[in-house]
Amino acid sequence: MNPTYQDRDDAGEVLAERLSALAGQPDVTVLGLVRGGVPVAATVAARLRAPLDVLVVRKLGLPEAPEVAFGAVGPAGVRVLNQQIADRLTFEEEDAVVRRETTELARRERRYRSGRPPLRLDGRTAVIVDDGLATGATARAAVAVARQLGARRVVLAVPVGAPDAYAALSRAADEVVCPVRPADFGAVSRYYDDFHEVSDDEVVAALTASG
Repeated sequence: MNPTYQDRDDAGEVLAERLSALAGQPDVTVLGLVRGGVPVAATVAARLRAPLDVLVVRKLGLPEAPEVAFGAVGPAGVRVLNQQIADRLTFEEEDAVVRRETTELARRERRYRSGRPPLRLDGRTAVIVDDGLATGATARAAVAVARQLGARRVVLAVPVGAPDAYAALSRAADEVVCPVRPADFGAVSRYYDDFHEVSDDEVVAALTASG
């Protein structure tokens, strides 16, 4: 199978075309999910002539099964819980996970925001961009965090995604843009020729270049 996209910049060009109705709209903020979503989001933001920012979200995973999220933490002290799953934990277990992920979130915020003002989404259209959608857990957390931060409308844009994750996110976000949804999804990396691990320096450089 030939990769669908050359690299994240190419994927961003495709998404920007699908999002062209938002170009030049004054209430749009493009948010890259750290880290792989940021280069994609940078291209989208440039084409839409919209501000670029970064959304740092940390999933809260069950201690015995970290891939199962019971919630998420985001900027400005935002915490979103799936109470049904969180109820499986004792207070001490939940608190330990929240403390650990909040500490990591603060570290990443300091690194990536680098003196930028706190993220504000009051009344805005938040376009959340990632480089792919596998389980969808991080994206669902990001949508919830954006709403908590005051976004009027939340659009999720990903170049490729698993069909079941796409369906779940379509119920969570106001709109999901996902051009490629193969039945035999496998992994996000299959759909890129260049899918290198994005570094912290690349994230900071993209944000700095966006002004």
